[in-house]
Amino acid sequence: MRFIHIGDLHLGKIFNDVNLLEDQIDILNQIIKISNDKKADCVLIAGDVYDKSNPSAIAINAFNKFVTELINNKKKVFVISGNHDSNERLSYLSDLVKELGLFVSTSFDSKTQVVTLNDKYGEINIHLLPFIRPSNVRKYYDNEKIETYQDALKIVINNSCIDTSKRNILLSHQFITGSVTCESEEFAVGGLDNIDASVFDCFDYVAMGHIHRPQSVIRDSLRYSGSIYKYSFSEVNHKKSVCFFEIKEKGSFEYELIPLEFKRDVREIEGKLEDLMKLDYCEDYLKVILTDEIVDPDARLNLSMVFPNMLKFSVRNSKTSDEEISIDEESLEDKSVIELFKDFYAIQNNGIEADHKFIELIEGILNDLEVLDK
Repeated sequence: MRFIHIGDLHLGKIFNDVNLLEDQIDILNQIIKISNDKKADCVLIAGDVYDKSNPSAIAINAFNKFVTELINNKKKVFVISGNHDSNERLSYLSDLVKELGLFVSTSFDSKTQVVTLNDKYGEINIHLLPFIRPSNVRKYYDNEKIETYQDALKIVINNSCIDTSKRNILLSHQFITGSVTCESEEFAVGGLDNIDASVFDCFDYVAMGHIHRPQSVIRDSLRYSGSIYKYSFSEVNHKKSVCFFEIKEKGSFEYELIPLEFKRDVREIEGKLEDLMKLDYCEDYLKVILTDEIVDPDARLNLSMVFPNMLKFSVRNSKTSDEEISIDEESLEDKSVIELFKDFYAIQNNGIEADHKFIELIEGILNDLEVLDK
């Protein structure tokens, strides 16, 4: 049986005041094409379908169109909720849509939720486990000591009666110890959400969500698909992909990572203003770092003519030491002239704020200019 594993769609994500839904829909269309080209039987979606528990109507509509197209192409679709999702909203009408080939995890009820499929090699069990916290599990196992996420997952799996003589796939959304993270994920304080990979040993493939960087943990068949798009500048070096895998008889496993392509990439560029202004016009989502020792007051404006989707503007030079001083594009319009001057002064002086007397002098100059303009 052939599978496509994806996760962390975060549909409706707002990145520095930019709605990424148009870019996300383009990626969803790529995934539909990949699933057709690879003749996949099933698509596994490992949580964080939406970026918010109360998603917008346009985000819901985008997901509905995506799933409908997959089902129309004779794919079975399996979906679990992640920590960003509302399980109740996601699983609405889940019993009804099972007949169409869409299987959505319902509210956690002490064990994994199992869907059994058949091929020429026999039964293959798809286990759905939405994102859970220790508190979700305690109410079902009063006599067990459940303090960490590891405790919770271990008890749930041990009580799910996994038949290891058959092929078993788990769809889950948790944090496995040793996985490489970035700034886009949310974790429990103190690392209590860490789960050892050995907890999942009874599964032939574990389709994980939650971590945005595509990666395997310990073995190739325990894998994070990664997010379908870059959702922060900490992800600029990620190579986003779809995991295609095939399981035949028990013990067999083959996989392939198929890269995703972006019409607008998320990148970071740096250099002197003169050099950056010579680059080609580009609509990628950019963090631009200037390295000039003296920063032209119109640098940001000039750069925005070449890079209209510049989301961050930073300076790195001898005055800024090892730390960059950044100005977020979306914050500029909300600031007064004095506030903008304070930001500019800090950029030029290694983060040191202008003193009160200096600000009074500038305010006086601005007042005089206002008088002259009348």
